[in-house]
Amino acid sequence: MRPFELTAPATVEAALSAPGTFLAGGTTVVDLMKLDVLTPQQVVDINGLPLRGIDTGDGLRIGALERMGDIAAHPGVYPAISRALLLSASQQLRNMASIGGNLLQRTRCTYFRDVAMPCNKRRPGSGCPAISGANRTHAVLGTSDNCVATHASDVAVALVALDAEVRLAGAGGERVLKLADFYRVPGETPEVENDLRPGELITEVVVPRLDWASRSTYVKVRDRQSYEFALCSAAVALDIQDSRVADARVAVGGVATVPWRLPAVEAALRGAPATPASFENAASVAAEGARPLAANGFKLSLLRRTVVRALLELTEGSHR
Repeated sequence: MRPFELTAPATVEAALSAPGTFLAGGTTVVDLMKLDVLTPQQVVDINGLPLRGIDTGDGLRIGALERMGDIAAHPGVYPAISRALLLSASQQLRNMASIGGNLLQRTRCTYFRDVAMPCNKRRPGSGCPAISGANRTHAVLGTSDNCVATHASDVAVALVALDAEVRLAGAGGERVLKLADFYRVPGETPEVENDLRPGELITEVVVPRLDWASRSTYVKVRDRQSYEFALCSAAVALDIQDSRVADARVAVGGVATVPWRLPAVEAALRGAPATPASFENAASVAAEGARPLAANGFKLSLLRRTVVRALLELTEGSHR
């Protein structure tokens, strides 16, 4: 880790005027600094800012500095969000990591994290060795010829499924973006991962009220049961009326360069009976547009099976 200057402003305004890399829980930033992937000269500790609180009065509002463990344990948090947080990391990490930092975490691609290797995210134009290299864990959706790295956040998948927004503060004022629009697929600029402008800060996560989001879940498939990133995951919420799907929200992770919403699957579910056959039919379009690599073609069938598993988990017993 290279030397840096640390400041700790007490107000959002002071933080926004302080140049440098923002530090909250540090579970991503400190790791990347140790690896020299990030080498900031100035680090801005934002833990003293008034960006906390969980409000479930009308929808869900979460301050950006709320810790993942506290959010997961809150009784008013939708099940898909709580479950995604609980499956994200160890209890120690959940006690440190902030929700804002989690949404901004960088990919776990080993080429990105190894400064001896080329990587278009770290050094634009240097190449993407994962495309022809070790790519079993990499993305099959939202990829480009410049990058195939997966997005690492679990809770971002659940939040995208539930139409969450992020409130951003910057020198030019505040703005609100849909989380799905906040993230960017790599395209020709893989180094640009989101729409956060220089000096901007996530201040709040907002999930609109959805009366049937209590019927939601998050399923995560990984190589080992704990402390591992997803090979595939699915966040699903269902509105069941008279044994049929009146509405649905479906997003997946571990298979795409950003948290990936599946509108075609949602459309296939709406109006269909809440049965395994209908779920299989809807999931059959989950991998549309996928571009598998040499070692990750298994993710196409895994994606479909994970979506079905999440749907069945939500309706267990209702179709027997």
